[in-house]
Amino acid sequence: MTSDDVRDSPSDVDYSDIRGDRLTVGKHPGHAGIHPGVSLNVTVYFDVASTAPLHPVARQALTAALDEGWADPARLYRSGRQARMLLDAARETVAGVLGCRADEIAFTASGTQAVHLGVLGALAGNRRRGGHLVHSAVEHSGVLHAAERHEAAGGEVSVVPVDRYGRAAPGGFAAALRPDTALAVLQSANHEVGTVQPVAEVAEVCGDVPLLVDAAQSAGRVDVPGGWSLLAASAHKWGGPAGVGVLAVRKGVRYSSPLPADEREGGRVPGYVNVPAIVAAAASLRAVRAEADRENARLHALVERIRTRVPELVPEVEVVGDPVRRLPHVVTFSCLYVDGEVLLTELDRAGFAVSSGSSCSSSTLTPSHVLAAMGVLTEGNVRVSLPFGAAEADVERFLTVLPGLVAGVRAPLGLDLTPPPERAPESGPSGPAGEPDAGGDPDAAGGTTVLDALGKRCPLPVIELSRRIGGVPLGGTVAVLADDEAARLDVPAWCGMRGQEYLGEAPAAEYGGDRGVAYLVRRTT
Repeated sequence: MTSDDVRDSPSDVDYSDIRGDRLTVGKHPGHAGIHPGVSLNVTVYFDVASTAPLHPVARQALTAALDEGWADPARLYRSGRQARMLLDAARETVAGVLGCRADEIAFTASGTQAVHLGVLGALAGNRRRGGHLVHSAVEHSGVLHAAERHEAAGGEVSVVPVDRYGRAAPGGFAAALRPDTALAVLQSANHEVGTVQPVAEVAEVCGDVPLLVDAAQSAGRVDVPGGWSLLAASAHKWGGPAGVGVLAVRKGVRYSSPLPADEREGGRVPGYVNVPAIVAAAASLRAVRAEADRENARLHALVERIRTRVPELVPEVEVVGDPVRRLPHVVTFSCLYVDGEVLLTELDRAGFAVSSGSSCSSSTLTPSHVLAAMGVLTEGNVRVSLPFGAAEADVERFLTVLPGLVAGVRAPLGLDLTPPPERAPESGPSGPAGEPDAGGDPDAAGGTTVLDALGKRCPLPVIELSRRIGGVPLGGTVAVLADDEAARLDVPAWCGMRGQEYLGEAPAAEYGGDRGVAYLVRRTT
């Protein structure tokens, strides 16, 4: 294999034949093989925002590079020079797609490592400017963890809020910048809801303050936005092998590696480089970028169909993320009164692999920081991210089975989900009351009905609220006592969706609670 083989790898792959959206999982539970082209369990994979199946071009390049690029590229003998040639060609390929110079590219062990090194290295390189870091509220956890490390070391961090679409405003960054700001960070597009961020506008606002862009979700799929100083990406997001990340640092940007010195990768990333995996990552990046021009319009239309049809088919659903400025393949929605983990399990049984930002379906019990920053419902959350070649028939089948699955999850609750009647604007937002319930005793002080949901995890507090609100007189108040952090987001979201008025928070002790918070709701319908 020569360097030309890397540059001339085939990119016109027919996904209608390969069926990259189908998975074959090995019989042994620990088997890691996922093979496009064969369908044994007929699972439709709609979760490429987490990781994409290995692209056929990546598989082809990896197999060849294992034979031709196994040697140490730092050595001068023949096999070492051959490995070096492949590594250099891969670097040029990645630089060409990302729109930078080859010597600005360093390969890391993952996208998360690229983010960590980018944030901490840029802060270290610009420490004479100051120790202030600015990032949006919806960045990947890798950015948040690096920011925590910086803050623990004595640095300062400012977080730029986002709107209900998850979009950070350039003005928010302008307001957060200070004379001692050493680095600003903004993702190219959000990993949970697909909202595309105004990177070029924020870069203009930042001026001479370096801007690190996390392009993990967009690299290969859409054009890389301009104006960045540093950029991070991850190969397994675009169909390359796991274990390869990209850190690009523009010439002239001050950077000092936060790790011990090493002669490899320009001194930015220590350790031996995995040449075969890097070659496969580069080949697949170029192939995916070529295919994206053909596939994006088709995927955009399929996602638009999901965004439109889901609220029509399923009552009490909130589709989140920017409806216009979004990635073509990602759509996220939240279902009221639904446990996200239960719904994902039911979808898996029905043959669909999707993801969720709900706290109950992740490795943490805290709500999704992205959904929390947006101020939207955090429970019953489903993220659908379509692979290249996703079949229209599979999307239709998803839309066919989803309403029944959600209804099945909600059925034991016995809630009235009748659509809200129309009301005049001056009467306030409309929405039906929940089922009449004689329970709930008003407190002696002000006639407030106290609903004790302490010790119950969301969505249980809002489920209990929906059952109880019908027994409260119009204009009456309910105090929901809860100690689940998700309630801080889900109770206001419930009020917005059900036409009730959210009054704010109060200490739970004022309503007889020994812990947690009292969330106050006035019945208006």
